Amino acid sequence: MDERLFQQTAHSPSYFELSRSMGEQGRQLIDFCIPCNPYFPTKGMFEELAGNLENILKFYPSDAATITAQLARVIGLNPSTIAMSNGSTELITWLDHLWVTESLAIPIPTFGRWTDQPMETGKRVDMFPLQERDAFELDIDRYITFIRSRGSRVAVLCNPNNPDGGFLPQREIIRFLDELADLDLVVIDESFIDFVDAEQNPSVAAEATIRPNVVVLKSLGKNFGLHGIRFGYMVANPALAGMMRKTLPKWNLNSLAEAIVFMLKEHRNEYDESLRMLAHDRFRMGVELARLPELSVFSSQANFLLVKLADGVDGGELRDHLVSQHGVLVRECGNKLGMSSQFLRLVVRPPQDVTPLVEGIRSFMVSRWRTDSRVSALHSIPPSAPELPRPRTPDASGPMPTINGHRSRGRHR
Repeated sequence: MDERLFQQTAHSPSYFELSRSMGEQGRQLIDFCIPCNPYFPTKGMFEELAGNLENILKFYPSDAATITAQLARVIGLNPSTIAMSNGSTELITWLDHLWVTESLAIPIPTFGRWTDQPMETGKRVDMFPLQERDAFELDIDRYITFIRSRGSRVAVLCNPNNPDGGFLPQREIIRFLDELADLDLVVIDESFIDFVDAEQNPSVAAEATIRPNVVVLKSLGKNFGLHGIRFGYMVANPALAGMMRKTLPKWNLNSLAEAIVFMLKEHRNEYDESLRMLAHDRFRMGVELARLPELSVFSSQANFLLVKLADGVDGGELRDHLVSQHGVLVRECGNKLGMSSQFLRLVVRPPQDVTPLVEGIRSFMVSRWRTDSRVSALHSIPPSAPELPRPRTPDASGPMPTINGHRSRGRHR
């Protein structure tokens, strides 16, 4: 494995680039890095796409207006309030160019493009640090006070947040919008909102359609586990959405994106079932990870879990061990603003995939303990650990992580 791939950007390396560098082993990676939905599209949907692949690749797609109109029918919104894009990062880029003129406020840690994009165009980025001692929970009132004190003209809030999965109920987001009605723009990034099960209808997309300065971002790639297609959309009032549609190219969506959008209506039940299955896996995976004494697990309402390694354990070393020795790829967060290499973001996967992850972490900790013991022996110092680390039973491990539906977001060991 070429370890330099992990130092080249502030994001994860391309799966394809990493896979090519590892040869045959790379094609067998279990991916806990890219936040996909493992249950959607279904096998039958992939077979349907494969059967029509020649036509999908051979012919031009419809224009964006046609595809947007179909998406609007599926999600129940007026097409004049939607602008579809070639991935949500395309929208972040154009939001910056169109409406961020001076400054942008954003809590950190969060998705890197929210800080990188405006800095690349010379804007002031006002970063509101979320605190580990508060389990990275966002206090709306403190954030509003920060925005006012800095004089920020645009405010961004990701709900749930990436990488910690922190979630705020709809009522709190609406209060946030009310308090900042005088700003140039307020953006609510709901890229992971479909994975929330703490609230039945957590989105504020409908609110965005009737407010003068609100944009809601959605990422279809994350919801459907189809990052390679690159499609997302924004919801706003007709004037803002119309301005974005006029800015984007007329044919900015590809034929694969069109095929998926036109399949959604008849496969809505399968999609809803995939979310229920993922929520169940999120809880089970949190429990399994919390049994490892070397990990602290943060509760999450997204399709990933943030974990912190014990003091002295380097996430980069663990990441490299998992990739090279166990074929498991994880997201080490040392290059995220507001994080360190002690943190890993782990995508929720089915139980059969979690087993090699846990075994890999355990084997790394055992080998590390043995190395420390040998070093201690060379210096005539008794080993500090009397026995090898073992997973604790649920009864002995204290409170399990509150994965589903609660505001308590404390750490669990």
